[in-house]
Amino acid sequence: MTAQHGAPPLADPDLLYSEPEDDLRAAVRSLLAGRGGPAAVLADLETGRAYDTGLWRSLAAGMGTAGLLVPEKLGGQGAGAREAAVVLEELGRSVAPVPYLTSAVLAVSALLGCDTDRQEVAGPLAALAGGGTVGVLVLPLPTAPGTVPEPSVRAAADGALTGTVTGVADAAAADVLLVPAQGPDGYALYAVDATADGVRTWPGTPLDLTRTPGRVTLDRAAGRLLAGPELAPAAVSGALLAGAGLLASEQLGIAEWCLAETVRYTTERTQFGRPVGSFQALKHRMAALWLDVASARAAARNAADALATGSPDAPVAVAVAQSFCAPVAVRAAEECIQLHGGIGMTWEHPAHLFLKRAKADEIALGTPGRHREALAGLVGIPAP
Repeated sequence: MTAQHGAPPLADPDLLYSEPEDDLRAAVRSLLAGRGGPAAVLADLETGRAYDTGLWRSLAAGMGTAGLLVPEKLGGQGAGAREAAVVLEELGRSVAPVPYLTSAVLAVSALLGCDTDRQEVAGPLAALAGGGTVGVLVLPLPTAPGTVPEPSVRAAADGALTGTVTGVADAAAADVLLVPAQGPDGYALYAVDATADGVRTWPGTPLDLTRTPGRVTLDRAAGRLLAGPELAPAAVSGALLAGAGLLASEQLGIAEWCLAETVRYTTERTQFGRPVGSFQALKHRMAALWLDVASARAAARNAADALATGSPDAPVAVAVAQSFCAPVAVRAAEECIQLHGGIGMTWEHPAHLFLKRAKADEIALGTPGRHREALAGLVGIPAP
């Protein structure tokens, strides 16, 4: 990669998985498979349970994945975005109903952008890193990185918060809410206990049944100041960037499962005395999808590596990853359902869970079109 004139050269991105990352993948995949994978997720949804607390405890606390982004001195694992990306790939492959993106990525990244020497920040951060507490950044999930939206919550001088925010992913599962608000001195970030007086959450009607959006209403709820105008905007912006970049890895996992499941099914399903996967038209469609998935892997890995290394090109890498990976995940899920034929259209097959997650992810943290617009500005190519 070429650096700008007068700047030190940038290191080439490392798109390969390291041995520790492969070990982490194997451990997470084994845990998820032991829980039954997508079939078990579908069975839980039929009973009305959309959030697997047992799986979250095993994944976040038992394996320590909730603290991958948190330095060891602050109670975390001292890893980084590359390792978190591996976890999200596997969660995408299993459509696991756990708040990893919202708590271990978005909420943790927002706290890391504050002054971690303050106990008001270090305490919640250590709790989230330990996996015993679920945190949620109280913003609509479609909020894209690059801009800090005007908060709909107002903070009084005593820290009492009032306002309503809709479309907050995993709000019902949260123990602590990280609330951007307009305070007496300007934009600020507050922590609020989800069970405190004046806090109410309502689940929304989700497309993706495994990541339910909710509405959060605050009526003079007691807030603890985490960061004022000097840090809060950058903290929220950094969290959105990290979330969008790592969401690409979840989208990659969705596409990988859909491709693998489609290949498996078409090699076993026979028609006219031969596997349907041997028909040339289907071979071409799956080959084209394989190329898309391979390209999505490169884009997602590049974004994770840029975030992990603090590259100045991280906004570009994230915009590229989101604008490419989101449509690939949707296309892979659509092909999976169509090439499964009649069984792919039924509730009993889990393929619809992947399509719903892919479609919901497509608008999460910015649509592909929004990221393409951002990319055009970042690289100096004006839109037509």
